[in-house]
Amino acid sequence: MNKNDLISAVADSSGLSKSDSANAVEGVFDAITKALSKGDEVRLVGFGTFSVARRKASTGRNPRTGEPMTIKASNQPKFKAGKGLKDSVN
Repeated sequence: MNKNDLISAVADSSGLSKSDSANAVEGVFDAITKALSKGDEVRLVGFGTFSVARRKASTGRNPRTGEPMTIKASNQPKFKAGKGLKDSVN
């Protein structure tokens, strides 16, 4: 399922027009993105939790030359599925 399929599914299940559904889906994505960029966590009970994992700086190797290189510290978005989502998939 891609983004357009998701928008169509939301429109079908909610009775909204596709443009209203697109705005709703974009709004959800924007809200999650803004919360994560501030370092907050987004908990959707029964679905899952979006959070930010902080990765420390490390030393890696260039695969072509084998030379050591430093990998900068970064923030990575993370998703942990909730019990309701896990149960519905299994």
